Amino acid sequence: MRFEATVGEQTLPVEVHADAEGYRVRLGDRVLAVRVDGDRGGFLTLTVDGKVHELGVESEGGATLVHFPERILRVELVDATYAGVGATRKGPSGPARVTAPMPGRIVRVLVEPGQEVAAGQGLLVMEAMKMENELRAPRAGRVAEVAARERAAVETGALLVVLE
Repeated sequence: MRFEATVGEQTLPVEVHADAEGYRVRLGDRVLAVRVDGDRGGFLTLTVDGKVHELGVESEGGATLVHFPERILRVELVDATYAGVGATRKGPSGPARVTAPMPGRIVRVLVEPGQEVAAGQGLLVMEAMKMENELRAPRAGRVAEVAARERAAVETGALLVVLE
């Protein structure tokens, strides 16, 4: 998966690839070996290139707050592959299909069929790689279908919401 990660005023391209040991993460020109262990209700152990970090993680709007012992970082991820968090495919005048940008679990569904939504409004919250991400409406419209179910596991490309 390709992302743009914004931390403070800095935005970096990020690529994440699963491997047998965890993940290979490319941040700009650096490649890191990353393993996520021990999710304990908002706390986790993250190993980056052999160095262990104990972190707290929480959602705040469309961002994730990462609590290190010495500081807190606000991280915003945007799916660079589809120019927005959550893949969206739509015809010129057809429905917008919001799909899962990566494997994960649906934490909360924020909309229901028939509901009118504004562009950028949250549709659902998905947990992937121990981080919660709010997937947002790519455009204003009416929710035609909600295929996502809370606590359900989804694969990359799974249909989540259809907007008309």
